[in-house]
Amino acid sequence: MLNKPQFRNPGILVTGQNFGAGSSRESAVWGMLANNIRVIVAKSFADIYRENCLQNGLLPIVLAAAVADAFEQRVIAANGAASFTVDLETQTISGPGGPDIKFTIAAADRMRLLEGLDDIGLTLTHTEDIVAFEQEMAARSPAADGAG
Repeated sequence: MLNKPQFRNPGILVTGQNFGAGSSRESAVWGMLANNIRVIVAKSFADIYRENCLQNGLLPIVLAAAVADAFEQRVIAANGAASFTVDLETQTISGPGGPDIKFTIAAADRMRLLEGLDDIGLTLTHTEDIVAFEQEMAARSPAADGAG
């Protein structure tokens, strides 16, 4: 359907079960981003593909099979004439033909996407947590209390 004019620059891709299986390389995610896809809604994702999505700012949303099927029917019925919106902050998909759909995503993944962080950026952003942890571990070590 992406080759039809009404589906150019879709923003959201609706797919099926185990999306991304066999395409674990980051270039598969980069291809989605290059085509203005920022959200993929699926029944499930291949683990490595999902992680690559998160690393590169692409939101992977998993919906239960019945909810995913109903959402897919809404998208087909809209036929590109109306848009759907994904709000990561409220974890909601909105659009014509039905009620808002709630989705869940791990808090750390949500924060990473909202702040645009990869693993390195996530580490650098939370440097104070790392320093505090290292200081706590150093205080607990036997060398810290003179033993050893």
